Amino acid sequence: TMPKNKKRNTPHRGGSAGGGGSGAAAATAATAGGQHRNVQPFSDEDASIETMSHCSGYSDPSSFAEDGPEVLDEEGTQEDLEYKLKGLIDLTLDKSAKTRQAALEGIKNALASKMLYEFILERRMTLTDSIERCLKKGKSDEQRAAAALASVLCIQLGPGIESEEILKTLGPILKKIICDGSASIQARQTCATCFGVCCFIATDDITELYSTLECFENIFTKSYLKEKDTTVICSTPNTVLHISSLLAWTLLLTICPINEVKKKLEMHFHKLPSLLSCDDVNMRIAAGESLALLFELARGIESDFFYEDMESLTQVLRALATDGNKHRAKVDKRKQRSVFRDVLRAVEERDFPTETIKFGPERMYIDCWVKKHTYDTFKEVLGSGMQYHLQSNEFLRNVFELGPPVMLDAATLKTMKISRFERHLYNSAAFKARTKARSKCRDKRADVGEFF
Repeated sequence: TMPKNKKRNTPHRGGSAGGGGSGAAAATAATAGGQHRNVQPFSDEDASIETMSHCSGYSDPSSFAEDGPEVLDEEGTQEDLEYKLKGLIDLTLDKSAKTRQAALEGIKNALASKMLYEFILERRMTLTDSIERCLKKGKSDEQRAAAALASVLCIQLGPGIESEEILKTLGPILKKIICDGSASIQARQTCATCFGVCCFIATDDITELYSTLECFENIFTKSYLKEKDTTVICSTPNTVLHISSLLAWTLLLTICPINEVKKKLEMHFHKLPSLLSCDDVNMRIAAGESLALLFELARGIESDFFYEDMESLTQVLRALATDGNKHRAKVDKRKQRSVFRDVLRAVEERDFPTETIKFGPERMYIDCWVKKHTYDTFKEVLGSGMQYHLQSNEFLRNVFELGPPVMLDAATLKTMKISRFERHLYNSAAFKARTKARSKCRDKRADVGEFF
């Protein structure tokens, strides 16, 4: 791979890189040589005649967004897919908010269901510009689509200088939306999840990691039981945001150095259980699973870790594991009881019910809470693309310690109906040889290695 300093100075081609069509003037100009141009976002210039005529060859982008991976499984070639994606990238500059949102979703679906590393490496600045513009100027749904695309972009690129640059640009904007009381609660919730994922992958600065943890803490601790209350925490419209922030915080805790983990445990171990009395089932479950993970981290650091309020905590957990409250929906109760049986076992007996995840010819065992929480988070972002990424994405395979992508023989490939392009990938020495250089600061993962 190219040395970092060389990479940084590579000229970046815009929307028309690769020579497919004329490319949208707007997208290309925005990133020619990495220069930003002074055009108002979504101005008439963005929707110039050239852009429109260039895009008229595409079907409505929403069809691509809805069909998602299926569009990619047609007999179409890699060139067809790239042509469609170039069109969608151009459409992220469209005047219509609906069109922009559908384009963002279409690109996200493509990146969730195919490895398109080289393609997006060339266009990451164009994509980052578009995401930035849609986050700043868009309304709720468009902001959600932009944030989701940002996290899948980082998942594709893995840790390293490219993702770091994306995070440096988009991180402050995501953080601003998360903390903005006037922004839509759904947009804030999605931004919290996506910001957590991007930081997990790309944070190269430990102080940045700590300030992100604090940003999430400032949000979910608002749900903690106040001293004077001793009963139920009533959920509010903000509860969904508090849940996402708690889960993102828990994810980032798993990559913190041990001393920081200890500090956070001391701060939160005795307040976090108050969330178990929230009247929102999803908050109770998020709090229960986070507690189980905190216990796992604490015992990983000190095997004889002692928790003072053990008796009252296990009492609450046992009640939730056998909850028969008539006022609660059946489905909620079933889900809650199942989760809390596992949480109770984790807290009392240090036990974890191993799950098996199958993908392609492989299987992975989820045998601890850190692994489960990491898996659940990436599955939420990638959706049905999770299995494909576990097979092909070197970054995710590193996270779950699966080794390099497995070589598949021709017969297996045939039964899996894999496209010509992917077969070529499996057989290409370049693909096998290329492992993304993990950024130097990622050594902090070694600190919590024993928890995996």
